[in-house]
Amino acid sequence: MIYLHGVHQNRLSDKREFTEAFDRHMLRVICPRTERSWWTDRICEEFDPHVTAERYVREPVVAWMAEQWGVRPPQIGLLGTSMGGQGGLRMAFKYPSTFPVVAAISPAIDYHLRMDEGDETLPLMYADREAARQDTATLHVHPLNWPRHLWFCCDPVDRRWHESADRLRMKLSALGIPFAFDLETSGGGHGFEYYGRMAAKAVEFLAVELEAERRRVV
Repeated sequence: MIYLHGVHQNRLSDKREFTEAFDRHMLRVICPRTERSWWTDRICEEFDPHVTAERYVREPVVAWMAEQWGVRPPQIGLLGTSMGGQGGLRMAFKYPSTFPVVAAISPAIDYHLRMDEGDETLPLMYADREAARQDTATLHVHPLNWPRHLWFCCDPVDRRWHESADRLRMKLSALGIPFAFDLETSGGGHGFEYYGRMAAKAVEFLAVELEAERRRVV
């Protein structure tokens, strides 16, 4: 499994709710770090002047997992929180055969809104707010090609990001794309208090659906 971090780049190694869930389901997890790249396919200078975060995940990270763990797509799941949640959704929508299993906690889907709030990195990656909006996960949903196993959640009191998560829910429902979600459980708003509350559910989803993928490809 690949964990995509949030904009504050906090680690999971000291987050017991996650580490215990990983151990319980015997999941191996790699946690690449890409600064405030928003996991896009745009160059983010503070991460790398030549390689985008998206390409980094799809190529060297996936290649490392194949070499070191003997694991190859489609048996790789994505888990992300906040910035990483939207990044995981976007990558899964763009490359569903590579990442057919994705779980996103508090995905910051409409990240283009941060360009109105003085964000430092997004204006260096996108010409304007509309260019960023066109690159959001919701705009990458394809009606005929989607990740087979999709789950996301957002605290209803998370005023900044809940609306965009609900908008994604409505679009997926309208297109008849199967998915699972939780937009009702509350506890902590946006941050690791809520992430921890939802960790067991997210990791269990990944474990169950990755097993389904394993059985599917055998």
